[in-house]
Amino acid sequence: MTEQDGMKILFVVNPGSGSNKTDWPTIITEHFKKGPHIIELYNLPQDCNRETISKKIQSEQPHMVVAVGGDGTVKLVAECIVKTETLLGILPAGSANGLAKELGISSRPEEALDVLVSKAVKKIHVTMVNGHMCIHLSDVGFNAFVVKEFNSQKGRGMWGYLKASVKVLFKNPHLKAEMNINNTIIRREAAMIVIANATKYGSGALINPSGKLDDTVFEVVAIKKVSFGEIFKMVVSHAKHDKTKTETFQTNHLKMKLDKKRFFQVDGEFLGRVDTVEAVLIPDAISIVVPQKSEEGNPN
Repeated sequence: MTEQDGMKILFVVNPGSGSNKTDWPTIITEHFKKGPHIIELYNLPQDCNRETISKKIQSEQPHMVVAVGGDGTVKLVAECIVKTETLLGILPAGSANGLAKELGISSRPEEALDVLVSKAVKKIHVTMVNGHMCIHLSDVGFNAFVVKEFNSQKGRGMWGYLKASVKVLFKNPHLKAEMNINNTIIRREAAMIVIANATKYGSGALINPSGKLDDTVFEVVAIKKVSFGEIFKMVVSHAKHDKTKTETFQTNHLKMKLDKKRFFQVDGEFLGRVDTVEAVLIPDAISIVVPQKSEEGNPN
């Protein structure tokens, strides 16, 4: 794929994403007005769902579908093209752009648009967690409780996450989990357990330093204790985890039983409470267009 090759690109634009006033349709149209690519803009209706987007993709038959929004928009689009030859592009336009940050895609519109016609494509895995596709991170316990609180408050971004974290810090009881990992039963008491494809939450909080999106495993991260210091470390300083408080396992299949129903989220979407979790890795699930340096030298 080169800049001289004409592609058909479908931009799926979520008008409700983020809080900035960037006029994405105008910027996209101006960027591609000289060709050679054929572009189509599709504004998501308020009542959109995966079926609606899938029908649009099937009718247009694009080479690439670009999610213009936050992680929720990326996930919606990705679910429609998983295990296909259609490329996924990302224009980070949300309040949380975790996958874009993970892949090194710039928040500057023109730089992000330039990436779409680069030669770099990365095949990444996803996990299916209780039937929900997870590209980034899923968890039970403390962070899922934070996501529930975060989604109901006004503050967004890193400091919004920090505010929500402090708010629920003393309201989150530890959970007890029995995990089947690589045919070994592991029992742990923890504040939260993360199923991690990637390294950071959309807020910027570092949770899984060893994570890679294009390998054959995901990480199960048991955070045994959450404190003010650990929250600051995850969100701000990104210092190494305290191994007495954090334990990481690698696998491609997890079965987990919890002592009772606990808060549960997938890729920033709060999904209620669960007492069982099953996660399975789907290798080479999505082909994402990334910055050249991300494909050549970025470990993620």
